[in-house]
Amino acid sequence: MTTQETAQGAGVRELGHLVLYVADIGTSTAFYEDALGWRRLTSPPELGTLPIALFSSGRTHHELLLIEVGRSAAPVPQGRHLGLYHFGLRIGDTDDDLRQIRDRLNALGVPIVGVSDHGVTHSLYVLDPDGNEVELYVDVADVDWGDFAAIAGPPRPLTL
Repeated sequence: MTTQETAQGAGVRELGHLVLYVADIGTSTAFYEDALGWRRLTSPPELGTLPIALFSSGRTHHELLLIEVGRSAAPVPQGRHLGLYHFGLRIGDTDDDLRQIRDRLNALGVPIVGVSDHGVTHSLYVLDPDGNEVELYVDVADVDWGDFAAIAGPPRPLTL
């Protein structure tokens, strides 16, 4: 495929879904459903009793698939390492939405490991039960996303 063909339509258009291996499907399902508020989908009958859970925000058929691999699986490495650093989930449109999920996380005893003003987003960071870092964010209104300095600048403290 040539560069011209890519420019005319082939290529990535959006991130479709994430698949995470988890130690315990029940614990992870509770986190993504209860703490983060994702809508759990009913698994198709042909999947039988596979230890999986599907979630969607309603944008597409599914955006998150959890697959249980058991507690003996290697843990997610902490600190600097190759692979996934974090993934971001837009949870609303305003800081009030961010405060609401902060309060839900606090009520459920989910530790918040970071809070940042990125100029273009306001973000909370949490770890899922398996140690994957999840950014929960809202876009800042009236920000020029074409301003690379605003996007790539250092994060600032955020007070909610």
